[in-house]
Amino acid sequence: MVAEVTVTSTEVSPTSTGDRYVRIERRLGNDEDSDVEWAAVGFIYAIGVLSFAAARLRGVSGMPFEEHDQWTAADLLRHLRYERGRLVCETDYVRGRMMKTDMTVFPDGRFTLTTTNRGEAVSRWVAQIQGKKIVRPVPSAGEPESGE
Repeated sequence: MVAEVTVTSTEVSPTSTGDRYVRIERRLGNDEDSDVEWAAVGFIYAIGVLSFAAARLRGVSGMPFEEHDQWTAADLLRHLRYERGRLVCETDYVRGRMMKTDMTVFPDGRFTLTTTNRGEAVSRWVAQIQGKKIVRPVPSAGEPESGE
């Protein structure tokens, strides 16, 4: 992405499962530019890719789950809608993965991004889109990699 992504606020609160609900409010572009016109769909898709890649099977037996699956343009189109002048993408479980990631992009470039029971991973996803380097510990042999 080449559109500037700026932070306006981040809210973190506990959920009933002991995990976190995170709501981020930010902006695509700046006040002078209309980056939202060309960047909104790409931004939503990029967040979907990162959310899907980090999502794992969670407490839903019987749902198909492929370890090496990927978020696709068809997935985006299934979850994307235009509502009262805004682009909205809401995901719950997608092919067995608990995404629980919702995005709303407003016509003026503001957007909200929320996740439920995904830890604070959403902050890393946005940092990646901003081009920041993300450093995290490498798991020991046999230890599962934390996607959250």
